[in-house]
Amino acid sequence: EERPQLKYLMLHNIDTVGADVDPGLLGLFLEGNSTLGFEVIPREIEDIGGGLARVNGKTRLVEGLVLPREEDEFKFSYYNTLTCWIDIDKLLSTYNLSRDDLQDISKVETAVKVFSQKLPTYVALKEVKKRWGNGQEDVFPTAQFEKLWGDMSSLEDVGCKFFVVPRVRGAQLKSQAQLDGWVRDGSAKYLESICSFPDVAKDDMETN
Repeated sequence: EERPQLKYLMLHNIDTVGADVDPGLLGLFLEGNSTLGFEVIPREIEDIGGGLARVNGKTRLVEGLVLPREEDEFKFSYYNTLTCWIDIDKLLSTYNLSRDDLQDISKVETAVKVFSQKLPTYVALKEVKKRWGNGQEDVFPTAQFEKLWGDMSSLEDVGCKFFVVPRVRGAQLKSQAQLDGWVRDGSAKYLESICSFPDVAKDDMETN
């Protein structure tokens, strides 16, 4: 509604800190004429999760949750960064929607519910901790139901392309323990080259 001229989007996880709107990758995506374009990176041992695979002759992303054994993840050569390029109109058409339909909330909700039935639902068992009193803690088992974006690549009517990108672009920073490795492998230097960081100490001095 605010940007009717917008045709393409890039979606990425918040912890994929090296991802940016790269014009070269956008060009590859446009050249491929697909609905979605997923970025993958060469897999390393610390990469936990899904990867790129060929299932019944179709190249697609496979989530780690569907594998019979956790160690089967290491059979993947490429790790799914989940950074995704999107052709808005083509994606809407897979839901049998148009841009004009987006004003009809009821129609959109119905279309999403119908489409979601094509995708598997995962159940993840987790624990929620509640602290109370003087050092007291209760632990409650919970079940989280979710559908995963990467499974869009399994659908025959959703055209997908896959791009192998450098690790400095696609690796995910999930914990402080990874910071030393990021300095050693060049990831930190790469981030400095594409980002602008304010001089916090200087700003504080000027404020004081």
